[in-house]
Amino acid sequence: MNKKSLLFVPVLSLCLASCGSSQKGQEMEDLTQFVDPRIGTGGHGHVFYGANVPYGFIQLGPTSIPQSWDWVSGYHVSDSTVIGFPHTHLSGTGIGDLHDINVMPVVGEVTYSRGDASSYETGLWSYSDRSKEVVTPGYYRTHLSRYNVDVELTATKRVGFHKYTFLGNESPAIVFDMVNGGCWDKTTEAVIRVVNDSTVSGYRYSKGWTDDQRVFFRAEFSRKFDNVEFIVNDSVKEGDMAKGAQLFARVNFAAGNQEPVYMKVALSPTSEEGAQLNMQTELSGWDFEKTIADAKAAWNKELNKVKVYTTDEASKKIFYTSLYHTLFAPSEFCDVNGDYYGADKQMHKDEGFVNYTTFSLWDTYRAAQPLMTILHPEKMSDIINTMLHIHQQQGKLPVWHLMGCETNCMVGNPGVPVVADAILKDIKGFDTELAFKALKESSMLPERGMEHRIEYGFIPADKMTEAIAYDMEYAIADWAVAQAAQKLGKQEDYEYFLKRSKSYKNYFDASTGFMRGKMLDGSWRTPFSPYASSHREDDYCEGNAWQYTWLVPHDVEGLVECFGSKEAFVNKLDSLFLANGDMGEASSPDISGLIGQYAHGNEPSHHTVYLYTLVGQPWKTADRIKEILHTMYTDQPDGLSGNEDVGQMSAWYILSSFGFYQVEPAGGKFVFGYPNFDKVEIAVPAGKFVIERENKGQQNNYIQGIVFNGTEYKKPWIEYADIMKGGELKFLMGDEPVVWY
Repeated sequence: MNKKSLLFVPVLSLCLASCGSSQKGQEMEDLTQFVDPRIGTGGHGHVFYGANVPYGFIQLGPTSIPQSWDWVSGYHVSDSTVIGFPHTHLSGTGIGDLHDINVMPVVGEVTYSRGDASSYETGLWSYSDRSKEVVTPGYYRTHLSRYNVDVELTATKRVGFHKYTFLGNESPAIVFDMVNGGCWDKTTEAVIRVVNDSTVSGYRYSKGWTDDQRVFFRAEFSRKFDNVEFIVNDSVKEGDMAKGAQLFARVNFAAGNQEPVYMKVALSPTSEEGAQLNMQTELSGWDFEKTIADAKAAWNKELNKVKVYTTDEASKKIFYTSLYHTLFAPSEFCDVNGDYYGADKQMHKDEGFVNYTTFSLWDTYRAAQPLMTILHPEKMSDIINTMLHIHQQQGKLPVWHLMGCETNCMVGNPGVPVVADAILKDIKGFDTELAFKALKESSMLPERGMEHRIEYGFIPADKMTEAIAYDMEYAIADWAVAQAAQKLGKQEDYEYFLKRSKSYKNYFDASTGFMRGKMLDGSWRTPFSPYASSHREDDYCEGNAWQYTWLVPHDVEGLVECFGSKEAFVNKLDSLFLANGDMGEASSPDISGLIGQYAHGNEPSHHTVYLYTLVGQPWKTADRIKEILHTMYTDQPDGLSGNEDVGQMSAWYILSSFGFYQVEPAGGKFVFGYPNFDKVEIAVPAGKFVIERENKGQQNNYIQGIVFNGTEYKKPWIEYADIMKGGELKFLMGDEPVVWY
């Protein structure tokens, strides 16, 4: 198949696209002042902390000596150790990787190792003076106490820009540490070569969460270096090039020059030549302050797509920090000419779209991707084309794709709802027939439990672990395929996948009112406790029966039927927020942010509060959303109730603050809940979509009625197409719990 045939409409702006223009119809405001990158750096937030630009390949910041799971992003607010400043990081994940091309400014003799906090003699590490640490969107600054050096960082999409001010009299040096990446990451091969007296280049191959990660780089310095020392397997190596899995390179500069040392490091997923091209294109000069300003402007361009009006400064800070966090990923994974490293482990020349990576789809299909269809519809064709090429190259849509590699992390078929959503929302720029082919083929692969669904109609709990979680996520994806099939006139496929989307009913035990593991012979798993959780070793995935019973966002009516009546359904849903029981010592750390057994810290619960609206009790949705917005999100470092999960936790806050949330996995029905702000203005292609809250007293928490474009509105949701046309949505608030639809 011709890979170029995936494009339906030629994409005119490739990876070269500028990010400097202002928003149509909106005055550009400095909204970076409301972003606090510290939010999520404590607790289990796991957010990236450093310098980057929206959707950039570069995420340049400090990495500490890891102490536990909470260090997977490289930074935790409780720790001031620094082992270096790598150019790639993950944000909000539960697994660690990346931290590629790690550099550290040093003076004097050092031990070429990560080290531990017992002594400086154990490694390269230094303490960072937190009193001098400053982070704003696109900029990072700190002081390394051990080496008496001020560190400043900024970035473009593919180039990290460093400024090191050495305050002592010793000869300055910069160490390239090709060994120490993120948690679970191991270098398999690395090369550094001297290009000239102010340039080095090379690459790092590694294996960790990804099975074959490749990053190429080119580093240029603002002044000539004296020499480069190579250390391979703890031994000094002579020459202009060194290769090895245990590779360090020390770039030495002459003493006596008090001017800062500037360094630019360009990355490429394809080659050292690609890195050179990226640097020439994005950052040919040495104007550090201008690069900071350009990064700030790039952030302001994106942040200005939404204006919120409120007297609650903390909520405003949380909102714009959330919006900032949603813009880290997916990240561009191509050179400026469009070349990229594919899922087939081959280099691909420009194929007419911007290639992306970092698809945390089990998390993000729920809110982050639906939010992106509103705020960034122009990027969705590139996202979908990337996913279709991944399907073409590896035989299925991405599950959790990182740096060109499929990790197969998490359960279900989470790429399917994203592609189906794009079809249903009429996103342009991709071939819908090829997209449906990818949906269908990905949904019929006899792997990861799908073979059991095809044979038995469900996944028996005695056939594999996490059977309920896999099957219920597959059912969600099947519903999305069915809706896409119906839109494209594929009636046979529609009926098949719609029927298969009901497989969740196999697990509903009417005697207990919970989803419960069912064996191949039809018996229930025993013993059974709805509270019990054994992390990644039971019938659920990062959850328990209390949480998974509600994981039917695609068929709420069918779930109500399982309970026998709306009254029984609501009573059980009420109990979710009150239940208290022992989850066991082996319970998942992801079950966090608890209100009873509702777990806001993990994704399977994120739609649950909106179920009340869909069964005629919207005031309960409003009560719970207000509670979650104001207790599970704060403006402190531990202000997230769980992993940020590559934008999902933040996207929930953003959409819920708007007053609506996409419950169904695809199609664009945004169910109403609780508007958090007095007024919101969203930039859409047609102009503005304005949300206003009238009668905004402290006690007026319930929607009494809705007016859309001057007309009374009688639905419990608003359609995506209506949002994108622009207009005015007014929530008429009051203190009476009523049904307005």
